[in-house]
Amino acid sequence: MENEARESHGTARNRARSGDGGEDFITRLPDDVLGTIISLLPTQDGGRTPVLSRQWRHLWRSAPLNLEIGTRPPDADADGPVPTVPPSAVSQIISQHHGPARRFSFHCRGHDDLCAQAESWLHSRALANLEELDIAYACPRLLASVLRSASTTILVAKINECNFPGEIVPAMSFPNLKKLTLFDTSISEDVFHALLSGCHTLESLYMAEVSGAGRLRVSSPTLKTIIFSHSSSEMAELVILDAPRLVRLLLPRYYESDRVIIRVTRAPMLEILGPFIAAVSKILLFQVAANILLYQGISPVSLANSMRTVKVLALRSSADKLHAVLNILRWFPCLERLHVTFRKHHDRDQKNEPQHEPPHPIECLETHLKKVVFKPFEGYGKQVDFARFFVLSAKVLDKIEFETHNHYGTEMVGYEHKLLQVENRASRHARFVFKTSY
Repeated sequence: MENEARESHGTARNRARSGDGGEDFITRLPDDVLGTIISLLPTQDGGRTPVLSRQWRHLWRSAPLNLEIGTRPPDADADGPVPTVPPSAVSQIISQHHGPARRFSFHCRGHDDLCAQAESWLHSRALANLEELDIAYACPRLLASVLRSASTTILVAKINECNFPGEIVPAMSFPNLKKLTLFDTSISEDVFHALLSGCHTLESLYMAEVSGAGRLRVSSPTLKTIIFSHSSSEMAELVILDAPRLVRLLLPRYYESDRVIIRVTRAPMLEILGPFIAAVSKILLFQVAANILLYQGISPVSLANSMRTVKVLALRSSADKLHAVLNILRWFPCLERLHVTFRKHHDRDQKNEPQHEPPHPIECLETHLKKVVFKPFEGYGKQVDFARFFVLSAKVLDKIEFETHNHYGTEMVGYEHKLLQVENRASRHARFVFKTSY
C-alpha cells in the first residue's frame, strides 16, 4: 500500500507539472536544456512560456535572452501580426530578465529617433556578452555603438541595409566572430579592409549587394566560405588576395557578369566554386602566382595556371554553349562533380554551336569526373546534345542526374536513354537517374 501511495503521489505530481493528464517529456529535460530551447524562440513566444507549468515560471528569466525588436514597416498591413517586440516594451523586458543575453535583433525602419534609446539598451548589463547581432536600417551612429558594445563576445553578425561610418575603423576588433553577413550595405574599401582585419577567427563571409567599395579585397587566414552576390548595375570587383583555408566560393546570384570581376590570387584549398554563367565574354579572372587566366571562350590553359584543387563546380549555361563549358572545364583538371543549371527556355531559338570533338583531351573527363547534374532537364534537342557529350566522353563517370519538372515513367526514360546513346557510354558503370524536382 505504501509503494502504491508513493507511486500515486509521483504520478499526480508529474501530471500537475504538465498541466494536463498526459505525460510531459519536455518538462523532464534539465533546466539548462529548457533554457536553450526558450532562447531559440521568438521573444514574444519565449516570454509566454511561464504559463506552461510551475517549473517553467522561472526559466524565461534565467534563459539566454533572444531580444527581437521591430516596428511595423510603413507599407505593412495595419492589422497583420508583428512577431517582434515593439521598442516601447524593451526596457521592461530588460529589467525583468536576469539571465544572459544571446541575441540582439533590431529592425526599425524609418525610426532614427530610436538611436539614443537603443544605445542605452546596449550599455545595460542585461545585454552584456551578446553572441549574435542582427541589425537592419540602423543609423551609422547606432551601428557603430552596436559593434563596439559586442565586439569581444559576438560570434555571428548580420548587417542589413546599413551604412558603415568611417569613424568606427579604429575600434574594429572582433576576436570571436565566426560568421559575418553584409546585405544591401554601403561600406568603403578602407572600412571593409579594416573590418576583416579585425576578425581573427572569421570562417564565413556572406556579401550581397554591397556598395560603396568598387573593390572588395579579402585577406583572411581563417575564412572557409565566401558567398558573393551582386545583381545591381554598379561595377563590382572581389579580390581574394590571400585565403589559405578557403574551401567554398559560392556565387548564388550572378547575372550580368560583365559587371563583376572576381580575382583569386591565393586560395590553395579551394574545392567548391560557382555557379557562374558559362557563356559571357568575361566571368572570372583567376590570378595564380604570376600567371593570369582570363576566360574568353577560347583561351588555352596550362598546368601552371589551372586550378587543380577545385573538386565541385556549378555553372549556369544555355544548352547551345557546350564549347564554352568545355573550355571552362580545362581550368579544373581534378574536377569530380559538375552541376549545370540550364537557363530556362533561353536557348530554344538560339543557333547551335558547331558540335565537334575538342582538339585536346580534357583531363577531368579522362580521369576524375564522377558525377554530373543537369537541371532543369526538359529533354529537347539541344539539352540532349549537351548531355550526350558527357555520356560519350566522361570515362570514369559514376552517375548523371537529370532533374526534371515532369515525371519520367519507364517508357520515357527508355526513350531518353536512346537519345543519349547510353549503350555507347564511355563509362560502362555509369548510372542515369531522372528525378522529379518542383
